[in-house]
Amino acid sequence: MTKFSDLSLDPKVLKAVEEAGYETPTPIQQQAIPEALTGRDVLGIAQTGTGKTASFTLPLITRLARGRARARMPRSLVLAPTRELAAQVAENFDTYAKYTKLTKALLIGGVSFGEQDKLIDRGVDVLIATPGRLLDHFERGKLLLTGVEVMIVDEADRMLDMGFIPDIERIFQLTPFTRQTLFFSATMAPEIERITNMFLSNPVRVEVARQATTAETITQALYEVKPSRKDRVFSEKRAVLRKLIEDEGEACTNAIIFCNRKIDVDTVAKSLKKHKFDASPIHGDLDQSVRTRTLDGFRDGSVRLLVASDVAARGLDIPAVSHVFNFDVPSHAEDYVHRIGRTGRAGRLGKAFTISTPSDEKYIAAIEHLLQRELPRGDLAAIGMASAAAADGADSAAAADAGAGETTGKRVRVRKPRSDDGKPRRGRKKEAEVEAAAPVAEVEAEAVAEAPKGEGRANEGRQNDGRSNDSRKSEGRRSERREKRDDKPEQARDDKQRGRGRGRGRDEPVVGMGDHVPEFLRREFRAKAG
Repeated sequence: MTKFSDLSLDPKVLKAVEEAGYETPTPIQQQAIPEALTGRDVLGIAQTGTGKTASFTLPLITRLARGRARARMPRSLVLAPTRELAAQVAENFDTYAKYTKLTKALLIGGVSFGEQDKLIDRGVDVLIATPGRLLDHFERGKLLLTGVEVMIVDEADRMLDMGFIPDIERIFQLTPFTRQTLFFSATMAPEIERITNMFLSNPVRVEVARQATTAETITQALYEVKPSRKDRVFSEKRAVLRKLIEDEGEACTNAIIFCNRKIDVDTVAKSLKKHKFDASPIHGDLDQSVRTRTLDGFRDGSVRLLVASDVAARGLDIPAVSHVFNFDVPSHAEDYVHRIGRTGRAGRLGKAFTISTPSDEKYIAAIEHLLQRELPRGDLAAIGMASAAAADGADSAAAADAGAGETTGKRVRVRKPRSDDGKPRRGRKKEAEVEAAAPVAEVEAEAVAEAPKGEGRANEGRQNDGRSNDSRKSEGRRSERREKRDDKPEQARDDKQRGRGRGRGRDEPVVGMGDHVPEFLRREFRAKAG
């Protein structure tokens, strides 16, 4: 059996590895470390949780043991897709390089540029960074990559999913052509293969497991939920999730619950807290200090349930995770492999449960096609969550989750206002229009009947003059109103004009000043003779 002492590592590195409690390397470490020590480019393909981080960290420390870093010119570069994975690589470096004098700098978002600039100015042997923050420092003129001897890309397929491939290509072009490149990934998408063909020089391919396979130590189950109503999908899924956690009991020492969206991460975490579960959320919108504190609490056991987006699905080395729950089925089949790979690590047993709905059928089919086998189906009735029971439990769950901030697509039916007689107002409006149009129609019919034959023929000619019925009806109504106005007595119209707004009746005579003229107005004013 191969041991770390057989891999030609630096004695100081071997001492740190032994103190960390490791004696036997994993298959990926057995094949990758000797090739990396010879200076060859390495393309490592292995499922998550197989020890890829140590596969490049140990030979990197051994190679950099000789030499000295210069200001703003790191000797090696490690690229990671997420802040958490970059921080984990930095922790591994500290563990294995504690007996050496090598220095490191961690460049990730959420941390001030000032502290990072100070480390770079002093010179570092190992620069661990996310692509975005690394390019930020380079564009500010604080960093030079012309002294990079070894470049390592970790979780390359995750880089592809997060849209970092253009940044990776640019960083490759900024580093020397003579560098050694170590490229590690769990899967090999066509775009990743294109990058390796372009920037790796005659790499040795190290593949210890078939691409996108899951560990045999993981027990998997798929629970298919058929919601009673569309607006109860999330509440019924949360009820199933709580029941699964309760049924596992003490066997579920800790678990990661994966959601597809950040807003669902917060909703599920709040819902679990309302039901007295110890849960905390983690996703990309949280401050880095909060994310670090949450991960530390999950590692030391103070946080039992970690509700996460896919930011926590890749590369996080938390070996003692007992369960993984997929609250949402991942839209990418490869993400399923990475999610459930958080459990069953280093030979431990683990369980992975997935909750699906009828709308997830195409994603389940893609996962089963990738794994080349069917996912075992779990029985909801066995856990007391048959469809009817789930529907009944969802009512109370929905009430309990009312403050959890859930947003559903529920439609609210608004009843139309009704009048005193019980008929809809819209119907009454149509009846009023019909009643108003009836007298007009009668008047037009009478006019046609009483008109002389000549006028009837003239009217008949107008009906055929190409105008619409609506225009003819409106003209008839206008003429009718003019006739009615002309038929009113002249005196009535005059009375209406004179008496409007004065409080008098139409037949009441208008009284002028008459006898009510003041006396002083009747006086005559005569000029006095000079």
